[in-house]
Amino acid sequence: MMDTLVTTEWLSQHLDDADLVLLDCTVCTIMQDDGGFHNVSGRPDYNVGHIPNAGFADLKDELCDTNNPIEFALPTPEQFCSSMGALGVGDDSRVVLYDTNYTAWAARVWWMLRWVGFDNAAILDGGMSGWTAEGHTLSLEPVTRPAKQLTPKPHPELIADRDEVFASIDDAAVTLIDTLPDVFYRGEMSIYQRPGHIPNAINIDALMLLDKTGRFRSQDELAAMHNLDHQARIITYCGGGIAASSNAFIMTRLGFNNVAVYTDSLQVWAADPVNPMVVDD
Repeated sequence: MMDTLVTTEWLSQHLDDADLVLLDCTVCTIMQDDGGFHNVSGRPDYNVGHIPNAGFADLKDELCDTNNPIEFALPTPEQFCSSMGALGVGDDSRVVLYDTNYTAWAARVWWMLRWVGFDNAAILDGGMSGWTAEGHTLSLEPVTRPAKQLTPKPHPELIADRDEVFASIDDAAVTLIDTLPDVFYRGEMSIYQRPGHIPNAINIDALMLLDKTGRFRSQDELAAMHNLDHQARIITYCGGGIAASSNAFIMTRLGFNNVAVYTDSLQVWAADPVNPMVVDD
């Protein structure tokens, strides 16, 4: 088994390994004049330059349930495994994931692979910017691989739903982590239907997991940021379960063994007035 976080140097040495499937997971966020945003597939960016031998994993169009109005809604484990299999990921593959911004998109695909029982996946530390910063070249050649069989062996406990989150609010045995920037956590800004955070959630901003180069901070720094009970049930959330996947990835690397991502997150929670939210004074 390879490490769950690999360096650009490691990748450059293993780029041509027969069992290695490299995937660009980029989604592009487009800011709007009214302060809102919308997300689009990163495939156009992939087509004008990607790491050599990388295929494209499309979170917007192929790795989600496109019939669900919720953005990035989870497909069934069988659907996800079929889509990954079409990208050349099989039971005996090794997978390396990257994106061009924030690493969270790669982390979401990493978490989904873990959810369906595939554990031999890694994230490229620093993503494509780390690759190019070290002088490595990009390719314009699209990459497709022969389809493989990826067998679903789901771990449903890795995904939290609304009812579990609601029950956890008053459950001291569960730690809720809001992974959005603190101005959203406090309710000073909002891009969802209501401002603030889920009651009793703590705030660990996913963007703060990265240093100025876009790589993850040291293990010691990350451990200090997640100074929590390693045996507790942990649920991370954000707006759409993307940034929350970065924290879940890091906490798994830190040895937390009962972490889940609330993938619907505030895009669903804040839209239902039955679900409580609080704004800090």
